[in-house]
Amino acid sequence: MSFRKLGAVILLVSDMHRSIQFYKETLNLPIKKESDEWTEFFNKETVLALHPAKHKENLKSGQHILIGFSANDFDQTINSLKEKGIVFFKNAKDEGFGKHAIIEDPDGHLISIVKLKENQSDNDGFDFLGLVGAE
Repeated sequence: MSFRKLGAVILLVSDMHRSIQFYKETLNLPIKKESDEWTEFFNKETVLALHPAKHKENLKSGQHILIGFSANDFDQTINSLKEKGIVFFKNAKDEGFGKHAIIEDPDGHLISIVKLKENQSDNDGFDFLGLVGAE
């Protein structure tokens, strides 16, 4: 077996319309393609895809997964999310690696938002799990 790269992160969601609206309008992610059964965001490399859960009664909170985004305009992004009433799992905080916050999507999936310090890059391979720690 030789996997080359991760092609997609697929989230099973309870309400496609609500989730599409959250990722498209609240987080301003670019849509690659959209339908009632499958929606993809981003046009290159790894996509974030939404798919309706078939057995919604079995859908548990998404807090067992963490999606990570880098934000160059971290403070503006955080303020915008607060204005929109987004639920914060972890409030914005200065960390040793930079600035970090975690929000929740409509199904409780966790979304990490980070702005790395100038001397670090996305390719440094820092530990996203270490970022989750309780405050």
